[in-house]
Amino acid sequence: MWYLCVFFHRLLDYRKPEVESLAYLFGVNDALEWKLPKHHHPDSPFHFVNLPSEDIARSIANRSILVKGMYEVWGEGSSYEELEKEVLLPYLSSDTTFKITVDSFGKVFSFQEQNDRIKGLSYIPFKGRVNLKNPDHKFWLIETDDYGVNNGLPPVAERRIFFGREIGAADRKLIPTYHNGCRSGFLANQALVEPGKLVYDPFVGTGSILVAAAHFGTMTMGADIDIRVVRDGLWITNAYWFAKADNNLPPWRPGLKEVFDAIICDPPYGVRASGRKLLKGVLDPYTVPDDKRVGHIPSTAPYCLSECVHDLLDLAGRILVMGGRLVYFYPVLREDSTRNPFPEHLCFKLVASSEQILSSRYSRVLLTMVKIGLYTEEIAETARRNHLEFRENHLKWLEDGNLHSFL
Repeated sequence: MWYLCVFFHRLLDYRKPEVESLAYLFGVNDALEWKLPKHHHPDSPFHFVNLPSEDIARSIANRSILVKGMYEVWGEGSSYEELEKEVLLPYLSSDTTFKITVDSFGKVFSFQEQNDRIKGLSYIPFKGRVNLKNPDHKFWLIETDDYGVNNGLPPVAERRIFFGREIGAADRKLIPTYHNGCRSGFLANQALVEPGKLVYDPFVGTGSILVAAAHFGTMTMGADIDIRVVRDGLWITNAYWFAKADNNLPPWRPGLKEVFDAIICDPPYGVRASGRKLLKGVLDPYTVPDDKRVGHIPSTAPYCLSECVHDLLDLAGRILVMGGRLVYFYPVLREDSTRNPFPEHLCFKLVASSEQILSSRYSRVLLTMVKIGLYTEEIAETARRNHLEFRENHLKWLEDGNLHSFL
């Protein structure tokens, strides 16, 4: 059945991938069908999506960070006269309660204008009682602005009016609850986190990603080379463990395999933070004398992006379960994206990529990869050779890009 999916107007390229990931989480294995309302631009927050059932539509809306609501459309039109001709009339019985909400996109209605529009629906024979606090059914009248208004929003050739029943809606208290909650919650949804799963962030920083993942009931673990950012982080939940560790020298015992259901991270690629790794000894491993262990901050060296990503894919190949997801950001030079292609790995399949513009020169792409094969020593050696070729191909880009963590 087709449902009207209304998005929050943010992170435009991430919206559909999140819905598709959540649909998969709730049992939809086929690709989703999408279509735009009449005259709407692809950046419009209004999209129709074909979902198998009302329960799945409700589950997606209630869990999503970027979906404002899912609606069963009773009618739509470019005017209220056209809307009246199109409205269908299910769920109108005398033993139910209901509420009507007026919403808009590209304009703001006064309280009086909202009341006038509700009164204009008098042709619909509502038989139940009004209940504004806890109704059986919530109905929405949503009006978009037209193309002629210069409001900076995606162009619409003419205004569009939707009337329908709410199937599910986002928890509007969730996004401001956590630091950077919108982005972190979206990452958690891309990783399909849920109770009973174990998630790892090797660049945990202040912990916002893991806090969002823990909100959805998963157990989490994080690591970071800099203990100072962790001390000032947002560790407000006990649903995780933390280790001070270097991604270049992961702290796992030899032979540890396939324990995590997902890895979610924002690697330090040099636009906002420079990558660092432990400064290894020439002959011996890095060691700290016993009398200097308390409060010790180890010496570090630059950690270039290509090495960081290689280590991340190597780690994910070894410790992710089959079908586990690796979700991470990757930088792109906007003027010539063909010079910095995404890293590949024989163990993983890329299932989604979404771009976010950072500046006139840089973007970052969120990559969602699924583990599809066992990580053998032969694959590890192939990955090592591919990493050397990958780094060589990036040398010119790194010089032109002037991202300090790559040097």
